[in-house]
Amino acid sequence: MAEKTYPMTQEGKEKLEQELEDLKLIKRPEVVERIKIARGYGDLSENSEYDAAKDEQAFIEGRISTVETMIRNAEIIDSDAVDKNEVAIGKTVTFQELPDGEVETYTIVGSAEANPFEGKISNESPIAQALVGQKKGDIVKVTLPVGEIQVKITKVK
Repeated sequence: MAEKTYPMTQEGKEKLEQELEDLKLIKRPEVVERIKIARGYGDLSENSEYDAAKDEQAFIEGRISTVETMIRNAEIIDSDAVDKNEVAIGKTVTFQELPDGEVETYTIVGSAEANPFEGKISNESPIAQALVGQKKGDIVKVTLPVGEIQVKITKVK
């Protein structure tokens, strides 16, 4: 079975590579040191510092594995290869909910880079799925969990 690919921008891949380096070179050694210190406290069965450090170590190792898989299976998207007025991964799109809703702006990225607090939405989200492939000026129907809305694409960059 083929492994899942992770569409992302070059910037997103570089961020993941930086996170992996940080996890391996800083976080992992810190937690190993904390485990060593906690072992020195004696009885491990009632040692909350040891338990907390082991839990953190498991989390870090899991994250390292996940990030390595994402990097290994990264599919770099070149948004410059797409028409400048067409919505695609790596592009920022501004749209207005019709008839007179607020204007919203998002950058469409792969799921590995998504961070709604930074205005980056996953290409797998309902809004992005509806917008990708559309062009500036298009009116698009977006199916959301709460119902359907219509939006007009006002800007693509």
